[in-house]
Amino acid sequence: MSVGEWVSSSMPYVTAPEPGRTDVWGAETAARGRRGGQRIVHAGEVAAPAEVAGLLDVVQGEAVVVRRRVMYMDDHPCELTDTYYPARIARGTRLAGTAKIPGGAVTLLGELGHVGVLVREDVTARMPSPEEREALRTEPDEPVLRLARVTLDADGRPIQADMMTMPARLQRLRYEMRIG
Repeated sequence: MSVGEWVSSSMPYVTAPEPGRTDVWGAETAARGRRGGQRIVHAGEVAAPAEVAGLLDVVQGEAVVVRRRVMYMDDHPCELTDTYYPARIARGTRLAGTAKIPGGAVTLLGELGHVGVLVREDVTARMPSPEEREALRTEPDEPVLRLARVTLDADGRPIQADMMTMPARLQRLRYEMRIG
């Protein structure tokens, strides 16, 4: 099943949604006449992998909280998203659980006193692991895009890191920047 090219901007995912709008992905897909959904496959504390440790400015292996999700468009998996939080922020909160978070994670972070002011993203292309290939239902020779995003607060401290893996054929990432 082909879901076609998907143009995405990161802004809706790093800012608190409008009041009454809790599912940013669902709203974005619905606005384009599609049906979006997600399944949280794991949430809780894990040892920080090297790349995540670097993004969150913690020691590799230190406890961090992760929410692992599979994103769907029209019932087809289109993205694997692992969102990590420093344990000092997320331990014992709804971020460490599998239930939906009213208003979304960005809203909850704000309620906890952690507001993002700067986002840094790196996008790379590579071949998927066998597990990623199976989860995304891609062909053996099909590359994926990997987007690594870190959100920093006003003091420059990392409050969230997202690691997203998506089939390259389905994506076009668009970035707009004001100059001056």
